[in-house]
Amino acid sequence: MKVTFIGAGSLVFTQRLLVDLARLPFPREDIEIALVDINERRLSYILRIAQRIFQENAIPVEKILATTDRREALPHSHYVFISILVGDVEAIRKDIEVPLRYGVDQCIGDTIGPGGVFRALRTAPVILDICRDIAELCPEAFVFNYTNPMSILCWVVKERYPDLRFYGLCHSVQHTAKQIAEYMGWPREQLEYWVAGINHQAWFLELRLNGEDVYPLLRKKVEDPELWKLDTTRIEMFKHLGYYVTESSGHNSEYNPWFRKRPDLVRRFTPGGGWNGETGFILKLYGKDRESYEQELERFASGETPIDYTESEEYGMKIIYALEGGGVFRANMNLPNKGIITNLPPQCIVEVPCFVETGRIRPAFVGDLPMQLAALNRMVVQSQEMAVQAILQGKREYVYYALYYDPLTAAVLALDEIKAMVDEMFEAEREYLPRSWFCENLPSS
Repeated sequence: MKVTFIGAGSLVFTQRLLVDLARLPFPREDIEIALVDINERRLSYILRIAQRIFQENAIPVEKILATTDRREALPHSHYVFISILVGDVEAIRKDIEVPLRYGVDQCIGDTIGPGGVFRALRTAPVILDICRDIAELCPEAFVFNYTNPMSILCWVVKERYPDLRFYGLCHSVQHTAKQIAEYMGWPREQLEYWVAGINHQAWFLELRLNGEDVYPLLRKKVEDPELWKLDTTRIEMFKHLGYYVTESSGHNSEYNPWFRKRPDLVRRFTPGGGWNGETGFILKLYGKDRESYEQELERFASGETPIDYTESEEYGMKIIYALEGGGVFRANMNLPNKGIITNLPPQCIVEVPCFVETGRIRPAFVGDLPMQLAALNRMVVQSQEMAVQAILQGKREYVYYALYYDPLTAAVLALDEIKAMVDEMFEAEREYLPRSWFCENLPSS
């Protein structure tokens, strides 16, 4: 069983998955991994950490390949994980700071809106190149993408490579379930839920504890003003729309026209800052002290700091275990709708419960979402669709359209202002984007 990690330099994430892999009850000699990253320094760290994890779990370290060439790694891969970042923190800074000059205030900006669309323009060509190599070198592999913007990238891939077994994975469903359990003081393992929608905006359609509907208890709990300060916009949405939504309040504040269109609203709905909606919070996340960060990695790689072998909340290795015959596992995954949610467009990417069993993944039928939830999802989906077509056809006017209809951007700016903002973002991010966006006679990427 060969597992390949592309973007293995996403060190904390890859380390979590490697720990989960080492916990699986497979014959030690059957496990093989390949680590791929274009950053040799980060690759060297994750290689040493992987060797340590294998040694501490009696897995042969000679089964680890580390390379900057993904074509060397992909042959014979059964599973491929993709977690990449195209462009450095300066590209992300432009995603945030250029729109902010126009009054479009983002917290994370990696899913939709100006930041999400331009991250997609940078990332999609690389993802498509990776998928081209997978289609050639290991076409039967299950491919799991953890890269944002999740929905746009999955949609682009399925348009170009419809036969690829490509799925989007995120941890927002299980993280939200854990947060709800913590808010209520409930045992997390006893909480049952049924969640569907789109990535970063999926809905807890059912919420039960030991078989009993506990939404009435949660509705009472969120009246606590101290809790409201911790998870403000999600609680506001819950109060007005009737269902709890996945992802953090900082993310969700960007995906609608209600919370960030005026400075006074930003102040009102982001108390405490941070993940609760602080302006440009993503720059703090990506701008951490790199020297201290690398010192911490060195301590892990050298064995000075113990590795926590507690199972993570990530779906990845649980899915592999089920695919390899370890029983049936249910996970929320991102894939083309095709009638799963009947009041969302059939071609869009939805995040829905899927049943994983030996050799296959089966999405569950959801039916209609409550109309107020589907309406908000559709607002986001229409912007995603135009971003997808911008990427596939290489047309700048479709980038304008994607942001003309983005809920937050449209709440703040007039059409000519949006167009000016997009043009400025293209110029500011020129070095990170394919040349075809600037040369009309070149084929689109």
